[in-house]
Amino acid sequence: MKGIAAEPQYSVGLLEGCTALCDVIDNHIDEQTLSEKSAFFVADLGVIMRQHVRWRTHMAQIRPYYAVRCNSSPAVIEVLAALGTGFICTNKSELELIQSHGIPSEDIIYSGVCKQVSQIKYAAKNGIDLLVCDNEAELRKISRCHPNAKLLLQVSTEASGLDDEMSMTFGCSLKDCRHLLEKAKELGVQVVGVRSHISRTCEDDQVYAHAISDARCAFDMGEEIGFNMKILDIGGGFSGSETQLELINRAVMSMVDLYFPPSTGVSIIAEPGSFFVSSAFTLAVNVISKEVVARDCQDEAHDDPSPNDEPEFQYHVNEGVYGSFASKLSETLIPAPSVYKNKSLDAPVFSSSLWGPSGDDLDQVVDHCLLPELNIGDWLTFAQAGSYSMGQPLCSATDSPPPPVYYVISSRDWFEMQDNGVTHEATLKNFSLVPYFLNSCQTAAALSVPA
Repeated sequence: MKGIAAEPQYSVGLLEGCTALCDVIDNHIDEQTLSEKSAFFVADLGVIMRQHVRWRTHMAQIRPYYAVRCNSSPAVIEVLAALGTGFICTNKSELELIQSHGIPSEDIIYSGVCKQVSQIKYAAKNGIDLLVCDNEAELRKISRCHPNAKLLLQVSTEASGLDDEMSMTFGCSLKDCRHLLEKAKELGVQVVGVRSHISRTCEDDQVYAHAISDARCAFDMGEEIGFNMKILDIGGGFSGSETQLELINRAVMSMVDLYFPPSTGVSIIAEPGSFFVSSAFTLAVNVISKEVVARDCQDEAHDDPSPNDEPEFQYHVNEGVYGSFASKLSETLIPAPSVYKNKSLDAPVFSSSLWGPSGDDLDQVVDHCLLPELNIGDWLTFAQAGSYSMGQPLCSATDSPPPPVYYVISSRDWFEMQDNGVTHEATLKNFSLVPYFLNSCQTAAALSVPA
């Protein structure tokens, strides 16, 4: 079984009986209250497995290649590898990480658009042959450093709207495809398929239809020049919702049946990232500073609030955009958090903003939300926190290391995971499974874990 580490690198709490994810968060917050009150993640691996089942249900003909940069947590890599996904890596560090988990080189695509020569040589030395290319400079580097490379020609995709221009900044145009294909033939480099870059903010399923139509044109050019092209990568942009999957499936499969029927022998792959991990992770942060920044009062002559004043609060928390909320720097909207141990339902709410610990003007996590008045030391939890949140801090504004991740899985999901292709024995080699007990919800049952 691929994806097996030699030694367990982490433990996974087994949720037995009536223990729920919220109980795990409660326990860790209680522990933090007694010490330093550091931020932390709780990751439910069962969610990843269920998302994989959704993918197989709606996209059965398309093999997923997980985008490692989205979340490189070891448990995520192990579970997805055991479930049979491939992996998309953008740099040497990601290539090394994936290979350290025993992933076969044929299940890895090196997709960095601007690759260092040393990293191309690393891929060549380690048998990673599938590379992405979209310009002549990259093509020449690859021909010199990795003559056995098999290229996916990255083709630019029509943007879904005026506000979604990201897909236009990556890939060569159809007009330039023939030149690159001819140059690849001249340099003796194989081109085996086409990759479409689709922005992760894309919400228009018709973009996928356009991408497949453009890919067919590129395939025709390549086959005319003499390449045997057998891989179509429709890219990413999968949000995680089942509704979106159904829409994309309808748009994609009708075009695939038209342009790439089974008789062509073309393998269809895609690059879901956030789809698998976003909803699996919850982030808990602590309020470390509080300030009243505005009052809607007509009379500004007095400093003390009157009964009619409406305060606006600015809170600083112990994680910001230079850490676990780094996705905010790419203009991803961070949803409003939940208040741990909610105030009474009739508690008044106030206009609030949330900021990271750096004091930087860019370190704003949430611009505006309505929250009850909080105090220093209170906790907030952010759901849907699994995407682009697990990297190293982008600056040294604090001395705190990245938040720890506490992995859990319910006993029901554990057994269902095995039914979906992850064997009991193989998975136990990947991580140490330990029963998770709560004082308020003890259970005598525990899964037997061999030493």
